[in-house]
Amino acid sequence: MRVLLVDDEEQLVSTLAERLAFRGIHANWVTSSTAALELIETESFDLAILDVKMPKISGLELKKRLQVLRPAMKFIFLTGHGSEDDFNIGTAEAGKDFYLVKPVKIESLLEKMNEVMQQQGDGK
Repeated sequence: MRVLLVDDEEQLVSTLAERLAFRGIHANWVTSSTAALELIETESFDLAILDVKMPKISGLELKKRLQVLRPAMKFIFLTGHGSEDDFNIGTAEAGKDFYLVKPVKIESLLEKMNEVMQQQGDGK
């Protein structure tokens, strides 16, 4: 499984990538949506883990752009802002995705990654 991590908190994404590597999962990380869009032009990923709130291009907008370029890619959102209800309202237009609240426990992330990757073309 190839994973793209996108979060403007460099320490968070670098640490997550390192922890995933310890578990045999290759993860590239970038700290901006712009960098993610540049990387996706030359690399392919099965799953993108996106911060909801980032400067310039939000995680929700980035998901829309990545889906155009890589329709089969799956998504998990990370958020450090608001309640579960706020998040669900904000992502309703983007479809039903998985998300985790920061700080993220690696075990919870791995569980969500397995869940989202097991989704079959169910329209979600």
